[in-house]
Amino acid sequence: MSRLMAGAALALVMAAPVHAQDAEAPAGDAVVGEEAAPGTQSGEATDQTNDPAAADTDDDDDEEAEAEEAGGVYEAGGMHEYGFSGLLDRQNRTELAPLTLASGQPVAGGEYTIKSGGYYRIEINADGSQELALSGGDFFRAIWINEIVIEDIEIRPMGVHSIEFDSAGTARLSFIAVLPGRYTLSVPGSSGDTLQAVFNIQ
Repeated sequence: MSRLMAGAALALVMAAPVHAQDAEAPAGDAVVGEEAAPGTQSGEATDQTNDPAAADTDDDDDEEAEAEEAGGVYEAGGMHEYGFSGLLDRQNRTELAPLTLASGQPVAGGEYTIKSGGYYRIEINADGSQELALSGGDFFRAIWINEIVIEDIEIRPMGVHSIEFDSAGTARLSFIAVLPGRYTLSVPGSSGDTLQAVFNIQ
């Protein structure tokens, strides 16, 4: 009986190293045969990568997350504060000297110098002495027309080439100057300097 017990104890002692080798290494121990990554401690997870593309992807994900949190609202910073009505607020509007359509009379008293981005209003007065028009496709393409008012009728056109008066009346034109340059509004078929209005947009 004592021999059997001695043999069993010897078998347990011999099997212990085998079980120790089969057991998993503790989390804090380094695995034999593998080198730890530089700058990390043994057993520390190395999830970080040196791939620049992966870093960029992480940044993009952060930006997308921020955009989603903002609710898809993008705000552009403006150069000027124009008030509640924006650029077309009355306080931003400049009244120009009127133009005149009359037989034997100059159209304008001088050249106009206006600023690109400025909001302006000008009246065109006809006395009915002759059927006259003002034409200037280049000028009308260099401005954005807010409206043309004729006898309390407001017209908001997509484009204009000329304005003709068959009888006496007034047309009020409000516009924003856009394209810098020198432009003229002139009576069609005329060649005199007095039968045109010159606009210098700076």
